[in-house]
Amino acid sequence: MTRSYDALVLAGGAARRLGGTDKPALPIGGRMLLDRVLAACDDARTTVVVGPRRPTVRPVRWTREDPPGGGPLPALAAGLAALDDGATAVLVLAADLPFLTTATTSALVDALTGDREGVLLTDAGGRDQPLAAAYRAEPLNRELALLRAEHGHLTGLPLRLLTRELDLHRIADPTGDASFDCDTWEDVAAARARLDGGTPS
Repeated sequence: MTRSYDALVLAGGAARRLGGTDKPALPIGGRMLLDRVLAACDDARTTVVVGPRRPTVRPVRWTREDPPGGGPLPALAAGLAALDDGATAVLVLAADLPFLTTATTSALVDALTGDREGVLLTDAGGRDQPLAAAYRAEPLNRELALLRAEHGHLTGLPLRLLTRELDLHRIADPTGDASFDCDTWEDVAAARARLDGGTPS
């Protein structure tokens, strides 16, 4: 049985490579991208979505990064602040992972043992996927506070400034399915071809 965890879904990016389209709302396989990700973490104690409010397949808690569009670190900070006191294990997910499953999210959370501060999925090419990962809340808050003190803000800072300071474990995604994200229209088309026969938006 998967241990208790909370989930943060980051859904506020500008989707520049998609021409500013509302990426989390894109329909793929009969469901919004965001709803597909929410289904993969449906046993979370609390789920916080960082981004504009919208109808979702299940109840979630909403918040926004400050400033909106400020990047992954302000979004992560806002999401953590919206969790209840006592949050320990936190699943952090991008909102554009159409093939993410509960099997993968459970594996990430269950691997967060011992002194590990985070468990990342790595894609088929071995690249870290820090927005398909489970972390301990305390180290995330610690490193965000240190980065804010060092830079005076979090806006626009890359996520790697935080993750490089953490004691991380990695789980391979050999097929690349769970870590497949929809950054371009070609990615969206590929996901639709697999899940709904290429139905246009």
